[in-house]
Amino acid sequence: MHAVVLAGGKGVRLRPYTSTLPKPLVPIGDEYSILEILLHQLARRGFRTVTLAIGHLGHLIRSYVGDGERWGLRIDYAVEESPLGTIGPLLTIKDRLPPDFLVMNGDVLTDLDYADLLRRHAATRPPLTVATYARQVSIDFGVLTTHEGQVVEFAEKPTLDYRVSMGVYGLSRRTLARYEPGLPLGFDELVLDLLAAGDLPQEFRFDGYWLDIGRPDDYDRANAEFSALRPVLLDEVTR
Repeated sequence: MHAVVLAGGKGVRLRPYTSTLPKPLVPIGDEYSILEILLHQLARRGFRTVTLAIGHLGHLIRSYVGDGERWGLRIDYAVEESPLGTIGPLLTIKDRLPPDFLVMNGDVLTDLDYADLLRRHAATRPPLTVATYARQVSIDFGVLTTHEGQVVEFAEKPTLDYRVSMGVYGLSRRTLARYEPGLPLGFDELVLDLLAAGDLPQEFRFDGYWLDIGRPDDYDRANAEFSALRPVLLDEVTR
């Protein structure tokens, strides 16, 4: 099983933490970086090869991770010379990728079983499998529904329920075939293209623990909760 970890972003929302560190190396708790936790988890789930897509301050990631031997992984790198979006870095290495592989953002903290997601994807063969999570969004306004100039419904500060992308995907190499390497391509563009073509992505629902630490509030929450979550997130590493 192969995973690609997207670790090339500038982490603008997480400044000043990311002024001198790439986002995947910011600390969680007192001992680990988010990237170290991810690599532990991938190795524990049976992954043996990983590609790190690096860009901003990528030399620090390469220096920290090396060849991955200490996690029992073989790690190589895809260097992003200019911003290519979420999916764009994969186009530059698509000839090196297996038919089905895992893609994940380098700022995700979760106890999702990555191997289970990839096995489901490989067994059912959709173009894309998206791990999803339930999120609630509070609207701090009275919300009106109007029709032909009249108010027909009203809700005071409603809470809306959504399934959101967790930043973890199963992807098939064939899905990338029509895109040209070297050009930017975002996850949003890929999904819209698939929907337009009637080649529908598959959902992988998850209701365990998940935080996107690219958001300052969630990063602070992750640090506050980490001591209690270590047994869940690190399992064998902490025994």
